[in-house]
Amino acid sequence: MVFSSISFLYFFLPVTLVVYYLIPRKWIGGKNAVLLVASLLFYFWGEQLLVIVMLVSAATDYICSLVIEKYRHKKVIPKLMLAVSIITNIALLGYFKYFGFFVENFSSLFGLNLNVVKIALPIGISFYTFQTMSYTIDVYRGNLKAQNNPLTYATFVTMFPQLVAGPIVRYSEVEKELVSRRNTFADFSHGARRFIIGLSKKVLIANIFAELARTIAASGESTVLFAWMAGFAFFFQLYFDFSAYSDMAIGLGKMFGFKFPENFNYPYTARSLADFWRRWHMTLTRWFKDYVYIPLGGNKGSKFKVIRNILIIWLLTGFWHGAAWNFIAWGLYFALFMTAEKYIYGKHLKKIPRVFGHIYTIAVFFFGLVIFNADGLGESFANLAALFGCGGIPFAGLETWYYLRSYAVMFVIAVIGSTPLLKNLYGKASGRAKSSGKVSAPVLIGQAAPAALLQTKRAKALNVIEPLFLAALLIITTAFLVDGSFNPFIYFRF
Repeated sequence: MVFSSISFLYFFLPVTLVVYYLIPRKWIGGKNAVLLVASLLFYFWGEQLLVIVMLVSAATDYICSLVIEKYRHKKVIPKLMLAVSIITNIALLGYFKYFGFFVENFSSLFGLNLNVVKIALPIGISFYTFQTMSYTIDVYRGNLKAQNNPLTYATFVTMFPQLVAGPIVRYSEVEKELVSRRNTFADFSHGARRFIIGLSKKVLIANIFAELARTIAASGESTVLFAWMAGFAFFFQLYFDFSAYSDMAIGLGKMFGFKFPENFNYPYTARSLADFWRRWHMTLTRWFKDYVYIPLGGNKGSKFKVIRNILIIWLLTGFWHGAAWNFIAWGLYFALFMTAEKYIYGKHLKKIPRVFGHIYTIAVFFFGLVIFNADGLGESFANLAALFGCGGIPFAGLETWYYLRSYAVMFVIAVIGSTPLLKNLYGKASGRAKSSGKVSAPVLIGQAAPAALLQTKRAKALNVIEPLFLAALLIITTAFLVDGSFNPFIYFRF
Protein backbone atom coordinates (compact mmCIF):
# COMPACT_ATOMS: atom_id res chain seq x y z
CA MET A 1 0.00 0.00 0.00
CA VAL A 2 1.25 3.46 -0.84
CA PHE A 3 0.11 6.88 0.37
CA SER A 4 -0.82 7.94 -3.16
CA SER A 5 -3.48 5.28 -3.63
CA ILE A 6 -7.26 5.39 -3.38
CA SER A 7 -7.32 2.48 -0.92
CA PHE A 8 -5.02 4.36 1.47
CA LEU A 9 -6.64 7.78 1.11
CA TYR A 10 -10.27 6.77 1.35
CA PHE A 11 -10.25 3.56 3.34
CA PHE A 12 -7.15 2.77 5.38
CA LEU A 13 -6.31 6.27 6.65
CA PRO A 14 -9.87 7.38 7.58
CA VAL A 15 -10.61 4.13 9.41
CA THR A 16 -7.30 4.28 11.29
CA LEU A 17 -7.86 7.91 12.29
CA VAL A 18 -11.40 7.26 13.51
CA VAL A 19 -10.37 4.28 15.64
CA TYR A 20 -7.30 6.14 16.91
CA TYR A 21 -9.24 9.20 18.04
CA LEU A 22 -11.98 7.12 19.66
CA ILE A 23 -9.39 5.99 22.20
CA PRO A 24 -9.31 8.45 25.16
CA ARG A 25 -6.21 10.62 25.36
CA LYS A 26 -5.11 9.18 28.70
CA TRP A 27 -5.00 5.66 27.25
CA ILE A 28 -1.73 6.18 25.41
CA GLY A 29 -1.14 2.43 25.32
CA GLY A 30 -4.42 1.99 23.48
CA LYS A 31 -3.48 4.63 20.93
CA ASN A 32 -0.11 2.97 20.43
CA ALA A 33 -1.86 -0.38 19.99
CA VAL A 34 -4.06 1.09 17.24
CA LEU A 35 -0.97 2.49 15.50
CA LEU A 36 0.86 -0.82 15.83
CA VAL A 37 -1.96 -2.92 14.40
CA ALA A 38 -2.58 -0.42 11.60
CA SER A 39 1.13 -0.31 10.76
CA LEU A 40 1.44 -4.09 10.61
CA LEU A 41 -1.63 -4.26 8.35
CA PHE A 42 -0.19 -1.47 6.20
CA TYR A 43 3.06 -3.38 5.71
CA PHE A 44 1.43 -6.81 5.38
CA TRP A 45 -0.86 -5.42 2.63
CA GLY A 46 2.02 -5.32 0.18
CA GLU A 47 4.72 -7.52 1.69
CA GLN A 48 2.79 -10.41 3.29
CA LEU A 49 5.25 -12.79 5.00
CA LEU A 50 8.20 -10.43 4.50
CA VAL A 51 6.85 -8.61 7.53
CA ILE A 52 8.71 -11.32 9.47
CA VAL A 53 12.03 -9.78 8.36
CA MET A 54 11.08 -6.47 9.94
CA LEU A 55 9.92 -8.18 13.13
CA VAL A 56 13.19 -10.14 13.41
CA SER A 57 15.17 -6.91 13.06
CA ALA A 58 13.01 -5.15 15.64
CA ALA A 59 13.04 -8.04 18.13
CA THR A 60 16.81 -8.43 17.89
CA ASP A 61 17.44 -4.79 18.75
CA TYR A 62 14.80 -4.79 21.48
CA ILE A 63 16.40 -7.77 23.26
CA CYS A 64 19.98 -6.61 22.70
CA SER A 65 19.18 -3.16 24.11
CA LEU A 66 17.55 -4.61 27.21
CA VAL A 67 20.59 -6.80 27.86
CA ILE A 68 22.93 -3.83 27.30
CA GLU A 69 20.91 -1.78 29.80
CA LYS A 70 20.88 -4.55 32.39
CA TYR A 71 24.59 -5.38 32.15
CA ARG A 72 25.88 -1.90 31.40
CA HIS A 73 28.47 -2.22 34.18
CA LYS A 74 30.04 -5.21 32.46
CA LYS A 75 32.72 -4.81 29.80
CA VAL A 76 32.07 -7.69 27.45
CA ILE A 77 28.30 -8.22 27.40
CA PRO A 78 27.28 -4.76 26.09
CA LYS A 79 29.86 -4.99 23.29
CA LEU A 80 28.70 -8.51 22.46
CA MET A 81 25.05 -7.42 22.27
CA LEU A 82 25.94 -4.42 20.12
CA ALA A 83 27.82 -6.76 17.78
CA VAL A 84 24.82 -9.12 17.63
CA SER A 85 22.54 -6.20 16.75
CA ILE A 86 24.78 -4.84 14.00
CA ILE A 87 25.63 -8.25 12.53
CA THR A 88 21.98 -9.35 12.48
CA ASN A 89 20.78 -6.19 10.74
CA ILE A 90 23.64 -6.10 8.26
CA ALA A 91 23.10 -9.82 7.56
CA LEU A 92 19.41 -9.27 6.82
CA LEU A 93 20.18 -6.28 4.61
CA GLY A 94 23.06 -8.11 2.95
CA TYR A 95 21.06 -11.23 2.15
CA PHE A 96 17.94 -9.61 0.78
CA LYS A 97 19.57 -6.68 -0.99
CA TYR A 98 23.12 -7.72 -1.93
CA PHE A 99 23.32 -11.52 -2.06
CA GLY A 100 22.46 -11.70 -5.74
CA PHE A 101 24.96 -8.95 -6.57
CA PHE A 102 27.82 -10.73 -4.81
CA VAL A 103 26.99 -14.14 -6.32
CA GLU A 104 26.70 -12.68 -9.81
CA ASN A 105 30.05 -10.87 -9.58
CA PHE A 106 31.78 -13.85 -7.93
CA SER A 107 30.50 -16.07 -10.73
CA SER A 108 31.69 -13.64 -13.39
CA LEU A 109 35.10 -13.10 -11.78
CA PHE A 110 35.96 -16.81 -11.58
CA GLY A 111 34.20 -17.89 -14.77
CA LEU A 112 31.60 -19.93 -12.95
CA ASN A 113 28.09 -20.60 -14.10
CA LEU A 114 26.32 -20.04 -10.82
CA ASN A 115 22.56 -19.71 -10.82
CA VAL A 116 21.65 -16.33 -9.32
CA VAL A 117 18.41 -16.73 -7.40
CA LYS A 118 16.13 -13.69 -7.45
CA ILE A 119 15.38 -12.68 -3.86
CA ALA A 120 12.43 -10.42 -3.14
CA LEU A 121 13.58 -7.17 -1.55
CA PRO A 122 11.42 -6.27 1.47
CA ILE A 123 10.18 -2.70 1.03
CA GLY A 124 11.77 -0.33 3.51
CA ILE A 125 14.49 -2.71 4.72
CA SER A 126 17.19 -0.09 4.09
CA PHE A 127 15.28 2.28 6.36
CA TYR A 128 14.02 0.17 9.24
CA THR A 129 17.31 -1.71 9.75
CA PHE A 130 19.12 1.63 10.09
CA GLN A 131 16.41 2.87 12.43
CA THR A 132 16.58 -0.10 14.79
CA MET A 133 20.39 -0.17 14.72
CA SER A 134 20.53 3.48 15.72
CA TYR A 135 18.34 2.66 18.72
CA THR A 136 20.70 -0.07 19.96
CA ILE A 137 23.79 2.06 19.33
CA ASP A 138 22.27 4.97 21.27
CA VAL A 139 21.44 2.66 24.19
CA TYR A 140 24.99 1.28 24.10
CA ARG A 141 26.45 4.80 24.12
CA GLY A 142 24.30 5.72 27.09
CA ASN A 143 22.35 8.34 25.14
CA LEU A 144 19.10 6.41 25.70
CA LYS A 145 17.53 4.16 28.29
CA ALA A 146 16.25 0.93 26.80
CA GLN A 147 12.47 0.82 26.44
CA ASN A 148 11.02 -2.00 28.54
CA ASN A 149 7.53 -1.86 27.09
CA PRO A 150 7.48 -3.98 23.91
CA LEU A 151 4.30 -2.25 22.69
CA THR A 152 5.92 1.18 22.87
CA TYR A 153 9.07 -0.04 21.16
CA ALA A 154 7.16 -1.90 18.43
CA THR A 155 5.09 1.22 17.74
CA PHE A 156 8.31 3.17 17.19
CA VAL A 157 9.71 0.63 14.71
CA THR A 158 6.59 -0.10 12.70
CA MET A 159 4.92 3.34 12.58
CA PHE A 160 3.47 3.32 9.06
CA PRO A 161 3.91 7.03 8.22
CA GLN A 162 7.71 6.61 8.04
CA LEU A 163 8.11 2.84 7.81
CA VAL A 164 9.01 2.19 4.19
CA ALA A 165 10.85 5.29 2.95
CA GLY A 166 11.75 7.46 5.92
CA PRO A 167 12.53 9.94 7.23
CA ILE A 168 14.88 7.78 9.32
CA VAL A 169 13.43 8.62 12.73
CA ARG A 170 15.55 7.98 15.80
CA TYR A 171 13.99 6.83 19.04
CA SER A 172 15.24 9.93 20.87
CA GLU A 173 13.27 12.12 18.45
CA VAL A 174 9.91 10.56 19.34
CA GLU A 175 10.63 9.16 22.81
CA LYS A 176 8.38 11.64 24.65
CA GLU A 177 5.50 11.35 22.17
CA LEU A 178 5.55 7.56 22.43
CA VAL A 179 4.75 7.66 26.14
CA SER A 180 2.81 10.91 26.37
CA ARG A 181 1.44 13.05 23.56
CA ARG A 182 -1.32 15.53 22.95
CA ASN A 183 -3.40 15.42 19.80
CA THR A 184 -4.51 18.97 19.03
CA PHE A 185 -6.67 20.31 16.25
CA ALA A 186 -3.86 22.71 15.27
CA ASP A 187 -1.39 19.83 14.82
CA PHE A 188 -3.94 17.74 12.96
CA SER A 189 -4.85 20.54 10.54
CA HIS A 190 -1.19 21.38 9.98
CA GLY A 191 -0.45 17.71 9.35
CA ALA A 192 -3.37 17.37 6.93
CA ARG A 193 -2.19 20.44 5.01
CA ARG A 194 1.36 19.06 4.80
CA PHE A 195 0.05 15.68 3.67
CA ILE A 196 -2.16 17.13 0.90
CA ILE A 197 0.66 19.32 -0.40
CA GLY A 198 2.98 16.31 -0.45
CA LEU A 199 0.36 14.20 -2.21
CA SER A 200 -0.06 16.93 -4.82
CA LYS A 201 3.69 17.14 -5.42
CA LYS A 202 3.77 13.38 -5.96
CA VAL A 203 0.77 13.06 -8.25
CA LEU A 204 0.77 16.37 -10.11
CA ILE A 205 4.51 16.87 -10.59
CA ALA A 206 6.61 13.75 -9.88
CA ASN A 207 4.29 11.36 -11.72
CA ILE A 208 4.13 13.64 -14.76
CA PHE A 209 7.93 13.71 -15.00
CA ALA A 210 7.96 9.93 -14.57
CA GLU A 211 5.59 9.74 -17.53
CA LEU A 212 7.92 11.95 -19.58
CA ALA A 213 10.92 9.78 -18.69
CA ARG A 214 9.02 6.64 -19.77
CA THR A 215 7.97 8.32 -23.00
CA ILE A 216 11.54 9.30 -23.87
CA ALA A 217 12.81 5.80 -23.05
CA ALA A 218 10.17 4.25 -25.31
CA SER A 219 10.74 6.71 -28.14
CA GLY A 220 12.56 5.63 -31.27
CA GLU A 221 14.21 9.03 -31.54
CA SER A 222 17.69 9.46 -30.03
CA THR A 223 18.90 13.05 -29.78
CA VAL A 224 21.10 15.17 -27.55
CA LEU A 225 18.19 17.33 -26.43
CA PHE A 226 16.12 14.23 -25.63
CA ALA A 227 18.98 12.95 -23.45
CA TRP A 228 19.05 16.23 -21.51
CA MET A 229 15.25 16.17 -21.17
CA ALA A 230 15.41 12.63 -19.82
CA GLY A 231 18.09 13.66 -17.34
CA PHE A 232 16.13 16.63 -16.04
CA ALA A 233 12.89 14.62 -16.02
CA PHE A 234 14.50 12.24 -13.52
CA PHE A 235 16.17 15.19 -11.76
CA PHE A 236 12.76 16.66 -10.93
CA GLN A 237 10.91 13.35 -10.57
CA LEU A 238 13.34 12.16 -7.88
CA TYR A 239 13.17 15.38 -5.89
CA PHE A 240 9.40 15.85 -5.99
CA ASP A 241 8.73 12.13 -5.46
CA PHE A 242 10.96 11.69 -2.43
CA SER A 243 10.33 15.12 -0.88
CA ALA A 244 6.60 14.48 -1.40
CA TYR A 245 6.85 11.20 0.51
CA SER A 246 8.70 13.00 3.32
CA ASP A 247 6.03 15.71 3.40
CA MET A 248 3.29 13.10 3.63
CA ALA A 249 5.15 11.14 6.33
CA ILE A 250 5.73 14.27 8.42
CA GLY A 251 2.11 15.34 7.88
CA LEU A 252 0.77 11.95 8.93
CA GLY A 253 3.03 12.02 11.97
CA LYS A 254 1.51 15.36 12.98
CA MET A 255 -1.98 13.96 12.55
CA PHE A 256 -1.12 11.23 15.06
CA GLY A 257 0.70 13.55 17.46
CA PHE A 258 4.33 12.98 16.40
CA LYS A 259 6.92 15.45 15.19
CA PHE A 260 9.21 13.73 12.69
CA PRO A 261 12.48 15.35 11.57
CA GLU A 262 12.62 17.25 8.30
CA ASN A 263 14.23 15.40 5.41
CA PHE A 264 14.55 18.08 2.71
CA ASN A 265 15.35 21.78 2.82
CA TYR A 266 15.32 23.00 -0.79
CA PRO A 267 18.58 21.27 -1.81
CA TYR A 268 18.38 22.63 -5.37
CA THR A 269 19.10 26.10 -3.97
CA ALA A 270 22.40 25.01 -2.39
CA ARG A 271 25.59 26.75 -3.48
CA SER A 272 28.02 23.92 -2.63
CA LEU A 273 27.92 20.14 -2.40
CA ALA A 274 28.50 20.28 1.36
CA ASP A 275 25.47 22.55 1.63
CA PHE A 276 23.50 20.31 -0.75
CA TRP A 277 24.00 17.17 1.33
CA ARG A 278 22.96 19.04 4.46
CA ARG A 279 19.64 19.68 2.70
CA TRP A 280 18.99 16.44 0.76
CA HIS A 281 17.76 13.30 2.56
CA MET A 282 18.91 14.98 5.76
CA THR A 283 18.13 12.07 8.09
CA LEU A 284 20.29 9.65 6.08
CA THR A 285 23.14 12.18 5.92
CA ARG A 286 22.99 12.64 9.71
CA TRP A 287 22.80 8.86 10.24
CA PHE A 288 26.02 8.21 8.34
CA LYS A 289 27.68 11.18 10.01
CA ASP A 290 26.77 10.17 13.59
CA TYR A 291 27.14 6.39 13.33
CA VAL A 292 29.94 5.96 10.76
CA TYR A 293 31.82 9.15 9.89
CA ILE A 294 32.43 10.50 13.40
CA PRO A 295 33.32 7.05 14.89
CA LEU A 296 35.89 6.71 12.09
CA GLY A 297 37.43 9.98 13.20
CA GLY A 298 35.43 12.47 11.15
CA ASN A 299 37.43 15.56 10.23
CA LYS A 300 40.05 14.88 12.90
CA GLY A 301 43.46 13.44 12.17
CA SER A 302 45.66 13.62 9.11
CA LYS A 303 44.46 14.60 5.66
CA PHE A 304 44.87 10.98 4.58
CA LYS A 305 42.51 9.76 7.33
CA VAL A 306 39.90 12.40 6.55
CA ILE A 307 39.97 11.52 2.84
CA ARG A 308 39.73 7.84 3.80
CA ASN A 309 36.66 8.61 5.93
CA ILE A 310 35.01 10.55 3.11
CA LEU A 311 35.69 7.68 0.72
CA ILE A 312 34.22 5.09 3.10
CA ILE A 313 31.11 7.18 3.75
CA TRP A 314 30.37 7.72 0.08
CA LEU A 315 31.05 4.12 -0.89
CA LEU A 316 28.58 3.04 1.80
CA THR A 317 26.07 5.70 0.75
CA GLY A 318 26.23 4.57 -2.87
CA PHE A 319 25.96 0.90 -1.96
CA TRP A 320 23.09 1.65 0.46
CA HIS A 321 21.07 2.89 -2.51
CA GLY A 322 21.43 -0.25 -4.54
CA ALA A 323 23.34 -3.42 -5.38
CA ALA A 324 24.88 -2.35 -8.69
CA TRP A 325 28.19 -0.96 -9.90
CA ASN A 326 26.68 2.32 -11.05
CA PHE A 327 25.64 3.05 -7.44
CA ILE A 328 29.20 2.39 -6.29
CA ALA A 329 30.48 4.63 -9.10
CA TRP A 330 27.99 7.28 -7.98
CA GLY A 331 29.40 7.10 -4.46
CA LEU A 332 33.00 7.38 -5.71
CA TYR A 333 31.99 10.28 -7.94
CA PHE A 334 30.71 12.26 -4.96
CA ALA A 335 33.65 11.20 -2.79
CA LEU A 336 35.93 12.78 -5.40
CA PHE A 337 33.99 16.04 -5.57
CA MET A 338 33.47 16.28 -1.80
CA THR A 339 37.20 15.80 -1.24
CA ALA A 340 38.10 18.38 -3.90
CA GLU A 341 35.59 20.83 -2.47
CA LYS A 342 36.98 20.36 1.02
CA TYR A 343 40.66 20.72 0.20
CA ILE A 344 40.96 22.53 -3.13
CA TYR A 345 38.24 24.98 -4.14
CA GLY A 346 35.57 24.90 -1.43
CA LYS A 347 36.70 28.13 0.24
CA HIS A 348 36.42 29.96 -3.09
CA LEU A 349 32.75 29.02 -3.50
CA LYS A 350 31.87 31.41 -0.69
CA LYS A 351 33.57 34.30 -2.50
CA ILE A 352 32.09 33.93 -5.99
CA PRO A 353 28.56 35.15 -6.88
CA ARG A 354 25.89 32.79 -5.54
CA VAL A 355 24.57 31.99 -9.02
CA PHE A 356 27.85 30.29 -9.98
CA GLY A 357 27.78 28.23 -6.80
CA HIS A 358 24.22 27.11 -7.65
CA ILE A 359 25.20 26.21 -11.22
CA TYR A 360 28.20 24.20 -10.03
CA THR A 361 26.14 22.31 -7.43
CA ILE A 362 23.28 21.53 -9.80
CA ALA A 363 25.67 20.46 -12.57
CA VAL A 364 27.59 18.04 -10.33
CA PHE A 365 24.40 16.56 -8.91
CA PHE A 366 22.77 16.31 -12.36
CA PHE A 367 25.62 14.32 -13.88
CA GLY A 368 25.69 12.20 -10.76
CA LEU A 369 22.02 11.36 -11.28
CA VAL A 370 22.74 10.25 -14.85
CA ILE A 371 25.18 7.71 -13.37
CA PHE A 372 22.68 6.84 -10.65
CA ASN A 373 19.62 6.36 -12.88
CA ALA A 374 20.84 3.56 -15.10
CA ASP A 375 20.68 -0.19 -15.37
CA GLY A 376 24.34 -0.84 -14.73
CA LEU A 377 27.58 1.00 -15.33
CA GLY A 378 27.55 0.51 -19.11
CA GLU A 379 24.23 2.30 -19.45
CA SER A 380 25.50 5.11 -17.20
CA PHE A 381 28.40 5.81 -19.58
CA ALA A 382 26.10 5.55 -22.61
CA ASN A 383 23.68 8.10 -21.12
CA LEU A 384 26.54 10.48 -20.26
CA ALA A 385 27.88 10.16 -23.80
CA ALA A 386 24.45 10.93 -25.26
CA LEU A 387 24.36 14.25 -23.40
CA PHE A 388 27.33 15.41 -25.47
CA GLY A 389 26.33 13.94 -28.80
CA CYS A 390 28.90 11.17 -28.81
CA GLY A 391 28.31 8.60 -31.51
CA GLY A 392 27.05 11.21 -33.95
CA ILE A 393 23.48 11.46 -32.64
CA PRO A 394 21.66 14.61 -33.84
CA PHE A 395 20.93 17.56 -31.56
CA ALA A 396 17.13 17.35 -31.88
CA GLY A 397 14.29 15.95 -33.96
CA LEU A 398 10.59 16.52 -34.53
CA GLU A 399 9.56 14.31 -31.61
CA THR A 400 12.07 16.02 -29.32
CA TRP A 401 10.71 19.49 -30.06
CA TYR A 402 7.14 18.25 -29.65
CA TYR A 403 7.73 16.90 -26.14
CA LEU A 404 9.82 19.92 -25.15
CA ARG A 405 6.92 22.22 -26.04
CA SER A 406 4.43 19.90 -24.34
CA TYR A 407 6.32 19.78 -21.04
CA ALA A 408 7.86 23.28 -21.00
CA VAL A 409 5.28 24.57 -18.49
CA MET A 410 5.90 21.59 -16.21
CA PHE A 411 9.63 22.32 -16.19
CA VAL A 412 8.91 25.94 -15.21
CA ILE A 413 6.56 24.77 -12.43
CA ALA A 414 9.21 22.32 -11.20
CA VAL A 415 11.91 25.00 -11.10
CA ILE A 416 9.68 27.32 -9.09
CA GLY A 417 8.47 24.51 -6.84
CA SER A 418 12.00 23.43 -5.97
CA THR A 419 12.77 26.86 -4.50
CA PRO A 420 11.32 28.41 -1.32
CA LEU A 421 9.53 31.13 -3.32
CA LEU A 422 6.00 29.81 -2.79
CA LYS A 423 6.73 28.93 0.83
CA ASN A 424 8.02 32.45 1.49
CA LEU A 425 4.97 34.03 -0.12
CA TYR A 426 2.69 31.85 2.00
CA GLY A 427 4.78 32.60 5.08
CA LYS A 428 4.36 36.33 4.57
CA ALA A 429 0.62 35.96 4.13
CA SER A 430 0.18 33.65 7.13
CA GLY A 431 2.54 35.80 9.18
CA ARG A 432 0.33 38.81 8.61
CA ALA A 433 -2.65 36.67 9.50
CA LYS A 434 -1.18 35.71 12.86
CA SER A 435 0.00 39.22 13.71
CA SER A 436 -3.24 40.86 12.68
CA GLY A 437 -5.76 38.40 14.04
CA LYS A 438 -6.54 40.74 16.89
CA VAL A 439 -6.46 44.52 16.52
CA SER A 440 -6.16 46.45 19.77
CA ALA A 441 -7.89 49.78 20.34
CA PRO A 442 -4.72 51.93 20.28
CA VAL A 443 -3.76 50.52 16.86
CA LEU A 444 -7.08 51.61 15.41
CA ILE A 445 -6.37 55.24 16.29
CA GLY A 446 -4.75 57.46 13.66
CA GLN A 447 -2.93 56.53 10.47
CA ALA A 448 -2.26 52.89 11.41
CA ALA A 449 -5.95 52.00 11.41
CA PRO A 450 -6.47 51.41 7.64
CA ALA A 451 -3.40 49.14 7.42
CA ALA A 452 -4.45 47.16 10.47
CA LEU A 453 -7.97 46.69 9.14
CA LEU A 454 -6.62 45.66 5.75
CA GLN A 455 -4.41 43.04 7.39
CA THR A 456 -7.40 41.71 9.31
CA LYS A 457 -9.39 41.36 6.09
CA ARG A 458 -6.48 39.56 4.43
CA ALA A 459 -6.19 37.24 7.42
CA LYS A 460 -9.90 36.34 7.21
CA ALA A 461 -9.63 35.83 3.46
CA LEU A 462 -6.64 33.52 3.91
CA ASN A 463 -8.52 31.46 6.48
CA VAL A 464 -11.25 30.88 3.90
CA ILE A 465 -9.09 30.46 0.80
CA GLU A 466 -6.59 27.98 2.24
CA PRO A 467 -9.06 25.17 3.09
CA LEU A 468 -10.78 25.64 -0.28
CA PHE A 469 -7.44 25.48 -2.08
CA LEU A 470 -6.43 22.31 -0.22
CA ALA A 471 -9.81 20.70 -0.91
CA ALA A 472 -9.41 21.52 -4.60
CA LEU A 473 -5.92 20.00 -4.61
CA LEU A 474 -7.24 16.83 -3.00
CA ILE A 475 -10.05 16.54 -5.56
CA ILE A 476 -7.67 17.10 -8.48
CA THR A 477 -5.11 14.59 -7.23
CA THR A 478 -7.87 12.05 -6.60
CA ALA A 479 -9.05 12.49 -10.19
CA PHE A 480 -5.50 11.90 -11.44
CA LEU A 481 -5.19 8.79 -9.27
CA VAL A 482 -8.48 7.36 -10.52
CA ASP A 483 -7.58 8.05 -14.14
CA GLY A 484 -3.84 7.36 -14.00
CA SER A 485 -1.65 4.30 -13.77
CA PHE A 486 -0.05 2.87 -10.63
CA ASN A 487 3.16 4.70 -9.79
CA PRO A 488 4.91 3.75 -6.53
CA PHE A 489 7.41 5.96 -4.78
CA ILE A 490 10.78 5.86 -6.46
CA TYR A 491 12.74 5.24 -3.24
CA PHE A 492 10.83 1.97 -2.69
CA ARG A 493 13.29 0.33 -5.09
CA PHE A 494 16.28 1.42 -3.03
